[in-house]
Amino acid sequence: MDQEDRIALFLDYENLALGAREHLGGMAFDLRPIADALAERGRVVVRRAYADWSYFDEDRRMLTRSHVELIEMPQRMGASRKNAADIKMAVDAVELAFERAYVSTFVICTGDSDFTPLVHKLRELNKRVIGVGVEKSTSALLPPACDEFLYYDRLEGVDVPPARAKRNRPARLPSPEPQPAEQESEPQPAVEEPVRDVDTLSVLVAQTVAGLQGSSGGEVTASTLKRTLLRKDPTFSESDYGFRTFGELLRHLAAHTVIELAEGPAKGDPEVSLPEHGDREVAFALVRSVVQDLAGDDGEVALSGLKNQLRRVRPDFSEKKLGYRSFLQFCKAAATSGAVHLEWSSEADDYLLTTPTT
Repeated sequence: MDQEDRIALFLDYENLALGAREHLGGMAFDLRPIADALAERGRVVVRRAYADWSYFDEDRRMLTRSHVELIEMPQRMGASRKNAADIKMAVDAVELAFERAYVSTFVICTGDSDFTPLVHKLRELNKRVIGVGVEKSTSALLPPACDEFLYYDRLEGVDVPPARAKRNRPARLPSPEPQPAEQESEPQPAVEEPVRDVDTLSVLVAQTVAGLQGSSGGEVTASTLKRTLLRKDPTFSESDYGFRTFGELLRHLAAHTVIELAEGPAKGDPEVSLPEHGDREVAFALVRSVVQDLAGDDGEVALSGLKNQLRRVRPDFSEKKLGYRSFLQFCKAAATSGAVHLEWSSEADDYLLTTPTT
């Protein structure tokens, strides 16, 4: 238990409840999906929700059953309904950060950008911050400030009702003749959010692994890789790409030779690395072959335009899948391996590639 994260949960309830009602087809907010997601991340030791509960009488029962402490913020005549609960929630969170050193993670459930300074202060106090909000009512400023951000509508157990197709009533014609029966448009099927491009994910993972290997010089574990991906994009989730777990995602990429997996220091936390052979050697052989074919009388080929020539031979070629940030970096690696020679030419104002003579 000592190694578990202790989590404090703070809910800006009005923001969540109204966001779900307005943007998720009128559905009622349910805490259970959030509780389930947090159970996978640690032990929740504090649960507090802030609102004027006279507006959410039915919701009180649901939250009480989940052992949430309800903080009453009555809204009097002339008082700001927005600031009272927000300020109280921010003050309580900072106070808890100082008084309960064992609380390592704060979960701020809101989409309001006014909580961004609170997030920054908690991270300054060495606390991990997870944000939760309804996607369409969440400010674009809030997710990047957090260590991780979960969109409520994407959580397991949240079944968003399909949007109803709007039916436009045709204008009546100024004619005494009886009007034909109004034709109702056929209900449109619910538009599902497309699964994100796994190819783009392959590039992101390969670049991240390459960066971690270059900066640390040591082994890269799956847990380290996941934390780094979340630092790059706090909204990152393997489920957006169609995978149930991060391990399943890694096994898929390993099967497609984007990465290699090996036994790590802890069970269930494999070591992740880029393939040292295989696709990389094939790519080096490809650039050597293309340079040989394109070389003129002087045997030189300019770097500019070479990538397009490679893609004519191999349309799926991407240096980023191999962990290189640029095509020049890839060509320098190919030159280091001896596949080609690479040299800057001031006359051509470009790098020139030649094949080594054997």
